[in-house]
Amino acid sequence: MVASYALPDYEVVDADAHVIETDATWQYLEPNEKKYRPQLVTSSSGSDKQYWVVDGKVVGPPILTDTDREVERKSTISARNIATPAAARKMEDIPLRLDHMSQLGIDTQVLHNSIFIEQITERPDVEIALCRSWNRWLAEIWREGGNRLRWTCVLPTLSLEIALSEIRFAKDNGAVGVCLPPFDRNLMILDEYYYPIFSLSEELDLPVIIHVANNDPALMRSLKTRSGLLGGFASFRIPTVIACYGLLTSEIPSVFPSLRWGFIEASAQWIPWVLHESARRRAITYSKEDNPFVTENIYVSTQIGDDYQYITDAIGEDRLVLGTDYGHTDTSSEVDAISQFEALSIDQKFQEKVLCTNPRRLYGLSPLFESRD
Repeated sequence: MVASYALPDYEVVDADAHVIETDATWQYLEPNEKKYRPQLVTSSSGSDKQYWVVDGKVVGPPILTDTDREVERKSTISARNIATPAAARKMEDIPLRLDHMSQLGIDTQVLHNSIFIEQITERPDVEIALCRSWNRWLAEIWREGGNRLRWTCVLPTLSLEIALSEIRFAKDNGAVGVCLPPFDRNLMILDEYYYPIFSLSEELDLPVIIHVANNDPALMRSLKTRSGLLGGFASFRIPTVIACYGLLTSEIPSVFPSLRWGFIEASAQWIPWVLHESARRRAITYSKEDNPFVTENIYVSTQIGDDYQYITDAIGEDRLVLGTDYGHTDTSSEVDAISQFEALSIDQKFQEKVLCTNPRRLYGLSPLFESRD
């Protein structure tokens, strides 16, 4: 089945897609690590949700057990297309995933994790085992995906030497980025503790991808509210914005001048505000041609509904990418975001930058084909 609209001449990159972890994710655990295998439990409240349990603690977002028909019904209610085949989002049927991508007009997806959105363990041995198994699962998905399914690796940051070896493994097995949370334990991810990760990432030409997450349990507790209205906005998006502001005002871009950065799934509407705060506090004047997003290799994923004129007036057109959040069903998810973006009455050269040129530059992607013909 092919897309119902004319495909552009350029390759389309979905800069933010996901995998939903399953029991198959943990099949790469070593024999002595199987005791750490996460357990999938069903909610006792009678809801349609399942949860991963590690060390007796629920971790990661809830996993919907909906049928494909039920997900389609929820798409209708939310007025956004969040429907994906279960076997595709769980990577149980990779040809199905690739076929669905083609229907959506997507040539390449960059896959990010789901379970590591919060701290999964305080034990280094458990973290090493689960990160290594996850990375090997994604390496196998890449091998089966004909180079259309690229990925960002997860790291056991409690054990830096192992983390560095995982980066090397990832680079050799289809990964196009190193995924880190904005806050990790009691540290912002910009702390000098992580400099060895930045150094190796720069050496291997891998970007550091700050995907919405929050691995600081104390901060998570502080940001939660009984009303539930803040949701992931306070817990996940705001920490990501804070990390970007921290990067703009830190020494890191001068210490690692060739390192690329991606801030993913937090929208892009906040960019002018953060840029203005940085400029005002440092008594600097920026233009859309000369600002740290451009000069310091910082990319941000936008979403449908962002004010593109407002954003590009601040930083230009060369640092925005777009993702579908494929596989998830939250407020960031919009499976047909690519076709929606292409249908907007905006400059086609800008569309090509957001959907092709910029994400390929961010992730260091080589062309899949010379021409669509």
